[in-house]
Amino acid sequence: MKLTYNPNYPSIDDLRKRARQRIPRFAFEYLEGGCNEDINLNKNTAELREVELKPHYLTQHSGSDLKTELFGHVYDAPFGIAPVGLQGLMWPKAPEILALAAKEHNIPFVLSTVTTTSIERIAELTEGKFWFQLYHPADNALRDDLLDRAEAAGCQVLVLLCDVPSFGYRPRDIRNGLAMPPKMTLQNILQIMGRPNWAIQTLLHGQPNFANMKKYMPKGLNMKQLGTYMNQTFSGRMNEEKIAPIRERWKGKIVLKGVASEEDTARAIRLGLDGIIVSNHGGRQLDAGQSSIHALEPIVQNYAGKIKIMLDSGIRSGPDVARALACGAEFTFLGRSFMYGVAALGKAGGEHTISILKTQLKQVMEQICCEQVGDFPGFLVSSLPLLAPSP
Repeated sequence: MKLTYNPNYPSIDDLRKRARQRIPRFAFEYLEGGCNEDINLNKNTAELREVELKPHYLTQHSGSDLKTELFGHVYDAPFGIAPVGLQGLMWPKAPEILALAAKEHNIPFVLSTVTTTSIERIAELTEGKFWFQLYHPADNALRDDLLDRAEAAGCQVLVLLCDVPSFGYRPRDIRNGLAMPPKMTLQNILQIMGRPNWAIQTLLHGQPNFANMKKYMPKGLNMKQLGTYMNQTFSGRMNEEKIAPIRERWKGKIVLKGVASEEDTARAIRLGLDGIIVSNHGGRQLDAGQSSIHALEPIVQNYAGKIKIMLDSGIRSGPDVARALACGAEFTFLGRSFMYGVAALGKAGGEHTISILKTQLKQVMEQICCEQVGDFPGFLVSSLPLLAPSP
């Protein structure tokens, strides 16, 4: 399909700047922020960008192809839209905008349990062409009902989240009194008044809510009770004992997201899972952890070919996708980049962002003479300090 994007916003950073101008500060800071001092958040992109590629200019080159096979489906690019919670807080109908764009461009869209559009609505829009990320609830009956809904909706891949055993300590959100719906403090009201387009669109579409959880929630919860309910509902820690019955129950593909160690990769293989996403939740959970690209290296070295290895956290652009693929990731996911696009451009934001990423990635491939996505590791400059083996 023809790639089109607004020339006024030719980069993800342009979209980020525009998003910041368009949405209230509490919403932008929820999207932008990490935990504690943002150390791991910043390392994710900075250390990824230490990766360098080596062009082979005199190689016979017949063209570059972004198509990538994953779990029996050929996608049009080696990246997908990562799950993001509270998407409707950043822009009304954001999950629907992104799901439709992903379907149009034939890339994966992953729906979060705690976003603002339901499984059933996304299934309707995408004709079942979506993935679903399960936040494991404390109650197994609730887990089973969510799985039944995802299966009935035709969900292609189930993603199990393992890196949120506790809620991240996020100073920005604490200062902003972030809640769903947003608390109407004087500070937040002033922020909303300063973003009239966001306010009007939110008024027209209704306040965002936890659409997937709505049927399970007691009626009439105030904001404090809602927070308590969500904390109690998702207090369950993911472990092997909880994954095993899901693997037995779910007949399709299962991916474990949030893997950051060789040990958890080995467990995923032992449990019969089909893939892992090496991730640190975008730097939102463990500030003292490794960057995602640094965690990827030993996993690829020891487990490539034994399980599908994918990456997210820190990826912002087409060149970043190329760097991740060169380091051995077989597929990648981006979250914030797509949300910047929707917050900046509304309904056009999803397709615009995908078009930028495809164009950027294709340019990198043409520049270094890389014909297929799977060829990227052959263009890696392997002498980087980041990628050198430990003494």
